[in-house]
Amino acid sequence: MSPLLDESIHLMVTSPPYPMIAMWDGMFSQQNNDIKKALDLKDGNLAFELIHKELDSVWKECYRVLRPGGFACINIGDATRKLGDTFKLYSNHFRILQYCHQLGFDTLPVILWRKQSNAPNKFMGSGMLAAGAYVTLEHEYILILRKGSKREFHTLAEKENRMESAYFWEERNSWFSDIWDFKGVRQDLSNRITRSRSAAYPFELAYRLINMYSVKGDTVLDPFLGTGTSLLAAIASDRNSIGIEWDVHFRDVIVSSLQNTCQSMNTFIQKRLDNHRSFIKEYQKTKPVKYKNIHYHFPVMTKQETKLKLNYIKDITLVANDEIIVSHTEYESQQIPPMISLKGFNS
Repeated sequence: MSPLLDESIHLMVTSPPYPMIAMWDGMFSQQNNDIKKALDLKDGNLAFELIHKELDSVWKECYRVLRPGGFACINIGDATRKLGDTFKLYSNHFRILQYCHQLGFDTLPVILWRKQSNAPNKFMGSGMLAAGAYVTLEHEYILILRKGSKREFHTLAEKENRMESAYFWEERNSWFSDIWDFKGVRQDLSNRITRSRSAAYPFELAYRLINMYSVKGDTVLDPFLGTGTSLLAAIASDRNSIGIEWDVHFRDVIVSSLQNTCQSMNTFIQKRLDNHRSFIKEYQKTKPVKYKNIHYHFPVMTKQETKLKLNYIKDITLVANDEIIVSHTEYESQQIPPMISLKGFNS
């Protein structure tokens, strides 16, 4: 992360490899051979701490590059694991919060992302016999951290851009709940190595966070880019983004995603408008609505939504050094842009 300037990033959204999950043992052991030794000795507490020290260096860099008032959003799950004769919980979210607090981050209320399973064999331990079964982890955490005090918008241009970056009233009520209840994603990756190293979160998760904690034109960082979900969500949100990924196998996955998901991203954007139209139509059956959006000419619940504007993706170009250039277009009708130009992907 050394090429990034101090205080150059507005928002960090990521999901790191989860410590004490067996699929990541090899990767962490490559970073520090003492991790492998601790795992071989069945010393879970030592392995847990050594792995988190590797992640600590990333969080320290994130703190450096974040602007004052910038947010860090970390999707992380705790882990349960048996090493030797001991089965226990390894609280990844708590360990990350501890270290980030030492760095100077302020901790804000967390979000619980429920990823429940209905599999009949999901329970661990002695099943129906008392004093032996274990509660099944069916949620992950989204940690919300802020560097310094609340961000301020001073100039008229900054305030206008913030108004355009607003979300709908009914979206606010859903997005800012402390429980998010939607399924994860299954990654259909053809490369065996990449598939074994992927634990991507869904587009919806990254998209919400980016729209909640940044404005149009901001720069979003993902230091564990993986399959590129946060990159796609930033594109759909009209934000700039920087992604860092050490595994070169993911490059082709990301390029393929850019080629194959543009239309679905535009459909997602259109669905926000359609959902609002449906919501406001039902709401007006019982109560009048005072305000109107100046771009779409439909009613909105608050004055803060009157300048809200969503942009569709028009053109994506991949240039040298894996730089991606995106242009957006405005469509005030309910028609999704019929064509998206994709250039430069054979370079």
